[in-house]
Amino acid sequence: MSRIGKKPIEIPQGVKVSLESGEVRVEGPKGRLSMKVHPDIRVSLDGNMIKVERPTDQPFHRALHGTTAALIRNMIKGVSEGFTKVLEVVGLGYRASVKGNNLELSLGLSHPVVYPIPPDVKIEVRENKIYVSGADKQRVGQVCAEIRAFRKPDAYKGKGIRYEGEVLKLKAGKSAGKGKGGKK
Repeated sequence: MSRIGKKPIEIPQGVKVSLESGEVRVEGPKGRLSMKVHPDIRVSLDGNMIKVERPTDQPFHRALHGTTAALIRNMIKGVSEGFTKVLEVVGLGYRASVKGNNLELSLGLSHPVVYPIPPDVKIEVRENKIYVSGADKQRVGQVCAEIRAFRKPDAYKGKGIRYEGEVLKLKAGKSAGKGKGGKK
């Protein structure tokens, strides 16, 4: 049995969970989220615990079991605490700033890149770090991926937008006139 799926999910104080016609709705101080549950998976509410059960031990049902439980856990954590990811803007002259409902990025291009901030996500910029936060873990990750795609880290100098703590493997540049085939 799935180790993640068989553990009951505890509902913290201040979070409301409702199950209606195959849909789990979670509401808390940071927002509200909902998710359709696969018809084969059974989700039951037992006091302040949620139980997720599967009908058979087939690989498909085992995969759905653990995934459904993890998604419900993420929803509960999202509406109670929220999720935050940090992006670093690295490079000479590379800047980020929030202007109104837009994130404005100067990334060494001939024009500033303007990214409209989605209503379900909050973006802050401090010390050339972009803080993306929200209740939906998938949405926060998607917004970070879209912002990072404007200027991925360069393979030679490491300039660009990267996740905080991301380790880059930098390539060695050309060596001038030494070694095989070079002029002496």
